[in-house]
Amino acid sequence: MGWYDALEAGELASSPSEYESKRFGVSVDRVSVSASAGTPLSEVLAAVDKSTADVVVLRYPAREVSWFAALASGPRKALLADSLVYWSLPVGKGHRPAPLAGFNAKLETDIDDDLVDDLVGDIFGDYGNHYCANPLFDRALALAGYQEWARRSIAADGAVVLRGPDRRVLALATVDRQASWTEIELAGVVPSEQGRGRYAHLLAAVEDASTARRLVISTQGHNTGVQRAWARYGFEPVHTLLTVHLVTPGLLPGERFPASPAR
Repeated sequence: MGWYDALEAGELASSPSEYESKRFGVSVDRVSVSASAGTPLSEVLAAVDKSTADVVVLRYPAREVSWFAALASGPRKALLADSLVYWSLPVGKGHRPAPLAGFNAKLETDIDDDLVDDLVGDIFGDYGNHYCANPLFDRALALAGYQEWARRSIAADGAVVLRGPDRRVLALATVDRQASWTEIELAGVVPSEQGRGRYAHLLAAVEDASTARRLVISTQGHNTGVQRAWARYGFEPVHTLLTVHLVTPGLLPGERFPASPAR
């Protein structure tokens, strides 16, 4: 969920998710409440009730700690899927590492799709995203969704790429460059180069490529390793939201459809 939808949208947003519905073979709606919306629970419940999708992926501010109980008591099965933590950094304020001789990092716009798929697969193959909480969503298909997302993002805005002396790609960051912020969408270091300080060089290159005054980024709350790296670089946490999957009764494995009312 992007920065605008998570923090700045002025009202509840609800729409079908065509990509996810096609990928997973079940209909999916997305409902989101930003940090700024001030949406009451009653409006959220009404939006969920209105949906006819198999799964409603609902995201809302984590400060609304009472909402899950109300969602869980509704007609849909409620699965607590994850928390997302959003971080921000003023461009130019990052704690940049010393340059690495022979290494190069910059924004690239012409990256082969097969290479993108390989990199995303290597970096995010074991990533515990919110789809993993729901048995209706196949993990391999979820990874394919990340690969597709990366290809679309690169086609629109390019990606920041860190290359070693042999020109091999060591790290990749897809970005969404807006007027007020640059959002880092998918960023990581290939497994063979992790733990060697490469990630800070990738972040420095994203700073260089930014056309806005602020860098923003998010990840699942359990991903503490990368959040420590962000803190060391100078990012600060600004918002947390929760993801809940609301599933039509009878669709989950082992779950029976509700009995029809007597006539």
